[in-house]
Amino acid sequence: MTTSRTIRHTIAAVRTLEGGGFVVHRPFPTRMLMDFDPFLLLDEMGPIDYAPGEAKGAPDHPHRGFETVTYMLEGSFAHKDSAGHRGVLRPGDVQWMTAGAGVVHSEMPDPAFARAGGRVHGLQLWVNLPRRDKMIEPRYQEMPSERIPTASTSDGKVRVKVIAGEALGVKAAIETRTPILYQHFTLQPGASIVQPVPSAYRVFAYPLSGTGRYGDEQREIGAQRMVIFGDDGDAVTLSAGDEPLEVLLIGGVPLNEPVVRHGPFVMNTEDEIRQAIVDYQAGRMGEIAH
Repeated sequence: MTTSRTIRHTIAAVRTLEGGGFVVHRPFPTRMLMDFDPFLLLDEMGPIDYAPGEAKGAPDHPHRGFETVTYMLEGSFAHKDSAGHRGVLRPGDVQWMTAGAGVVHSEMPDPAFARAGGRVHGLQLWVNLPRRDKMIEPRYQEMPSERIPTASTSDGKVRVKVIAGEALGVKAAIETRTPILYQHFTLQPGASIVQPVPSAYRVFAYPLSGTGRYGDEQREIGAQRMVIFGDDGDAVTLSAGDEPLEVLLIGGVPLNEPVVRHGPFVMNTEDEIRQAIVDYQAGRMGEIAH
């Protein structure tokens, strides 16, 4: 018999500026919640409308010891790194970057988009790497929207885009270093879904738009508020109210390892952080050819 998890608590996303000055809504890390093992950060970029020439991004910056997952909903970003990778993320695309031992990365508005202006809306999730994988070779998984598996319920009232994990009988195409689920559900008014979640996973929902009802208690919660579920069941219940609901369901198996972070470096010890800084300053993570 399936048991739906209850809600442990909720956390409102905090509006702040990141990178070159672009607006993000951040449920963690904040003073209310530093991390959600195995996740280190969730930023909702925008939604914000830019006039021609106004769009901002994140110029050259290093990473070591974790993964960044960028999911574009609107707008487009051009990315480059010190290993020579480059490309453009467009609406619906996902980039799963495993920084590992270290890479210098930039994420800036695509030049054509920057010239014309428009709306930017997307998500960036930081996924911690276990100690054994902290210093692996950097890797990219570029997943255009059309290659990301989707599924719907038989009545068509619930649709899911499966970025990681499995939902409605469909498995993700992206490979993860540890067990993770990352799913984008769209529910029509009045629709409901009971999504299985392995008991070992910590899991939360992040509503993008619409007021939904969550958990075994079906508590009504609005957008841009992180809904943290307890570990008291093997499924999560998501329901739409009188309007469509767009919500992310994200979870993973905790690493239960020490976390020492210094800006874009996340390691297990202070010595490893000091070494990351030395390596970056010495140019060992390379530089981006612009």
